[in-house]
Amino acid sequence: MNKQKLQRMAVTSASSILAVFVALAICAVILLITGKDPIKAYATLFGAVTERNVQLDTLNRATPLFISAAAVAIGFKMNLFNIGVEGQMRVALLTTAVIGAAVELPAPLHVLFCLLVAMAAGAAWSSIAAWLKVKRGVNEVISTIMLNFIALGVVAWAFDEFFRVESETESLLVKTKTLPESAWMPDIVDRRLNGMFIVALLVLLFFWILVWKTKFGFRLRASGANGGAARVTGVNPKRMIVIAMLISGALAGLVGMRSLLGDVHAYQNGLAEQQGFNGIAVALLGRNHPVGILFSGLLFGFLSAASGQLQLEDIPKEIVTIMQGIIVFAVVIINGAVKRYDEQRIQRKAAAELERQHEVVAA
Repeated sequence: MNKQKLQRMAVTSASSILAVFVALAICAVILLITGKDPIKAYATLFGAVTERNVQLDTLNRATPLFISAAAVAIGFKMNLFNIGVEGQMRVALLTTAVIGAAVELPAPLHVLFCLLVAMAAGAAWSSIAAWLKVKRGVNEVISTIMLNFIALGVVAWAFDEFFRVESETESLLVKTKTLPESAWMPDIVDRRLNGMFIVALLVLLFFWILVWKTKFGFRLRASGANGGAARVTGVNPKRMIVIAMLISGALAGLVGMRSLLGDVHAYQNGLAEQQGFNGIAVALLGRNHPVGILFSGLLFGFLSAASGQLQLEDIPKEIVTIMQGIIVFAVVIINGAVKRYDEQRIQRKAAAELERQHEVVAA
């Protein structure tokens, strides 16, 4: 790894870390304005890091964030903004709940079957945005946002009209038919951490190998960095768009599987809500790199898991949500400033080198 690449990695890592500290500072001011002690709040919040229950809850909450961020980051690597992870996840949740409950398979195969169904459903829904982008030139941000709303409406209608089953024990609980136990994702670590955590780590590993260790990944990054130059070298941009969106959608389909296969074991309204959108924040903070996504996902998971501790000290836990939002704003602003500084630095270096060559020629 050359020195320039190491410097770039150090700068990008520092910018994300700075964004977190900026968010902490701004939230401290907000706490002071509302009459709360920020030192006490942060001591309570970060003091929970040593509690085993919080640690396991952090990993559980980080699991869908890893997958969601990877789904978003694959598109980002090609300058594709897949904002439709939430809708793709929602379609996959209902599809998997219905089809998974309709088949009978041995335990390991049944779980694998459900994961494949979820990936197929997510990819199918994302293919609509890919087709609109390639065939009609529709911006993927617009199409995926609209498809989110369509997915929410279609899934809600299909659930209420065809697949809802009222619980015999709880009359107010409405859900789909419960998945057979063979389709349940087992827990690990004292039955407190769901096995989807391992799947999420494998997704990050897959993301790293695909993007940085394969010819397809090189073409993906080349297309994102300079589409025109990539086209000259023989890369088909439309084909890359379709493949990238399908992979992104397939991963999006896995986002809600911890809740479906490892927790509720049936589809119901509000299941895994907002997990698709939260992945965008994690991907931005992690700079679309699997290692960065790992740490940012753990941070967001920890903040959510430990937020309940604040209520014990009469501190509103909503400060954590505010902090997460400020982190996203800060990382976008700081990364933009760093990018502009880097571009200016390169321009100054190129100008200095050009001037030096002129002096050599003149001499």
